Amino acid sequence: MPKSLREFTAHDWRRLRPLTQAVKSQRYALLDRIYRRRPAASGDTAAVARSIRDRNVLVTIAFSDPTLISWQTRLVRHYIPAVLHVIVDNSSDDAAAEQIRRAADDEGVAYLRAPPNPWRGRSASRSHGTALNWTWHNVIRPGAPSAFGFIDHDIVPTAADDPFAPLAIQDIYGVVRYVGSRWFLWAGFCMFRFAAVKDKPLDFGQDWFLGLDTGGGNWKPLYSHLDLRDVQQRTTEFFPFKPGIATADGPLQWCESWLHEVGLMGDSRFSAEKRAAFARLLAPHLEAASASAMIVADARTGTR
Repeated sequence: MPKSLREFTAHDWRRLRPLTQAVKSQRYALLDRIYRRRPAASGDTAAVARSIRDRNVLVTIAFSDPTLISWQTRLVRHYIPAVLHVIVDNSSDDAAAEQIRRAADDEGVAYLRAPPNPWRGRSASRSHGTALNWTWHNVIRPGAPSAFGFIDHDIVPTAADDPFAPLAIQDIYGVVRYVGSRWFLWAGFCMFRFAAVKDKPLDFGQDWFLGLDTGGGNWKPLYSHLDLRDVQQRTTEFFPFKPGIATADGPLQWCESWLHEVGLMGDSRFSAEKRAAFARLLAPHLEAASASAMIVADARTGTR
């Protein structure tokens, strides 16, 4: 949505920004409405929607990185076994999408491939928001879960956790981001009590003209009506993946017991080294998950 008229400066008016922002906002909304009416490129959307009814469901928006999905699905299963986990794949590459589908299948995780996204390249945040809105309208809203959450593909639990527990006393929960006097839940870790939001015109995209990134489109329909002082938040801390560099050059992020690779941030020269550091931190947890899965498999075999 464009800013309110009182927020535009005289310079904005001279450059006709109230008009151009209104037109662009309408265009974005139209593209979003058209996109969310498209069927999944792969998977049974209706079946997935039916499977989440009255459950707590975590939805990952995947993007072209099968390794991350393999790690995440294993660790969510290990540390948060009570939740239903769904992968909605926003990958543009067919080969990567097939590997992600197989990784989801290996862990018994529901998989849907979103329709081809109209936003590409430098519009990654807008692409992400469009995929979130498609999921809200085609999976979450018709599925009517008890609660739902969206997580990025590069954030993983490293200890037993219930990210939905705070919803017992509040309607939303997650990592809060601030822009001036406004705030929103980061789209990479956000939880919602379905009954509290099911009738609201939610928009998980950007509110770019207000400076709000993916998820910020919910400022007007949801967050602006809440008092942040009443909202328990997930604490978070950024840190450099190795000594001797600035955090901004190679950040990782703790969201309490969840570890976030922060893959789109930092100096690209460090990308491979940062991935290796992320993998080392996850290694003992993946080993524990594998051992636990083997015990469960052996127990099932022994009862046959």
